[in-house]
Amino acid sequence: MPHSLPYKNELKIAMEAADIASNIILDYRNSKAFDIELKGKNDLVTDADVASEKAIISHISKQFPNDSFLAEETSNELSLPKGRVWIIDPIDGTTNFAHGFPVFCVSIALWENGQPIVGLVKEVAKGELFYATKGGGAWLGEQRLNVSKLTDPSQSLLGTGFPYTSFTYVDEYLSLFKSLMQSTHGIRRPGAASYDLCCVAAGRFDGFFELGLSPWDVAAGALIILEAGGSLTDWGKGDNWLFGKQIIGGNETMVQFLQQQIDTHFYKLNT
Repeated sequence: MPHSLPYKNELKIAMEAADIASNIILDYRNSKAFDIELKGKNDLVTDADVASEKAIISHISKQFPNDSFLAEETSNELSLPKGRVWIIDPIDGTTNFAHGFPVFCVSIALWENGQPIVGLVKEVAKGELFYATKGGGAWLGEQRLNVSKLTDPSQSLLGTGFPYTSFTYVDEYLSLFKSLMQSTHGIRRPGAASYDLCCVAAGRFDGFFELGLSPWDVAAGALIILEAGGSLTDWGKGDNWLFGKQIIGGNETMVQFLQQQIDTHFYKLNT
């Protein structure tokens, strides 16, 4: 971790919590002794999710007892409390984890007065640690991150997520995918939005879009993109990407390109 980062203590505690959670998750993976339940259609939760979230909250609470939490497995209301709130996804990519597919992440963000100030995403299988602090840049380990400078969509690689709990817009998605397949180098779907956003920050993806997300999916990765010099919007050209269930990320040119494509194929969404 660079020594001069703002919010250094908060980031340090988040890193410690992510390490604790990662060890719990890997223990469950290696033992293959975990139960899988359904919260909704294709929406899985495992023992590892619950244990990871409990450990993260416990560790952070000991250091910051006055802070609030918004966490996937224990929060019933989707709103930001006043003051400081930690937004946690104990395993982003639970379906991947449950099937032994190696992209699943711990995502931890700290927001204060409606703004992100710390964001951390740890890809557990490979151990990659992405993080950012407000005003401190975005990092992968000791490497400073910057979004892609690509301005030609035909040369781009995009990240996205596929519909899996709601299929209301499946036809629109298929139409959009067909267009993007023909006008870019390709589309990838790792299965964890927090990781996808970090791939944009690292320049691996030139842009990312997804519909049907929750705040804990994007709260950390979004700050990492912003601190890497990227742009974010919801699908209505606004800034309601934390609770609006939809996001586009990339450099300004790629965000505009994806917005135009979405407007063309999802015209019903905003009518």
